Amino acid sequence: MTEPVLDIDVNIEAVGWSKMILDLEKTIDAAAGAAVAAAGYTGRNPELSVLLADDRRLAELNENWRGKAGPTNVLSFPGDVEGPGPVMLGDIALALETLMAEAAVAGISVSAHFNHLVVHGVLHLLGFDHETDREAEEMESLETKILGELGIADPYAAGQPKCSGVVS
Repeated sequence: MTEPVLDIDVNIEAVGWSKMILDLEKTIDAAAGAAVAAAGYTGRNPELSVLLADDRRLAELNENWRGKAGPTNVLSFPGDVEGPGPVMLGDIALALETLMAEAAVAGISVSAHFNHLVVHGVLHLLGFDHETDREAEEMESLETKILGELGIADPYAAGQPKCSGVVS
């Protein structure tokens, strides 16, 4: 059986993204595709929308959809997986300044943290969560495996930034 082809629409709202991550779309394709495959997705060809924004925009989304003040690193908005045609897994939105600040504090590359946030956001769209210790352990273990396959170190090693922001 062949793996589903992931169709990704990338919308860059904040200018700095192209300067921070080389080959943005290729990086997103690899990280999101690895997450879909590792999660065992077997549905029809999935679609994903990725918004690369700034902290102001993520703060706005976070307030409107989660009732929480301030920006967050990544937000996931699950899509419609029912009905005919392609499956819309949903949308993920990432905040440039938050991502850069977290990477700097953790002493990791912006690219490594970006890959982690894309994987994390996609896994939320596929039903993974970290509300309980068991859920967090399962999700973090899968993230670590996926990122290892992409050549990225364990994102949950001591001092690494946590991800947040799923919208139901």
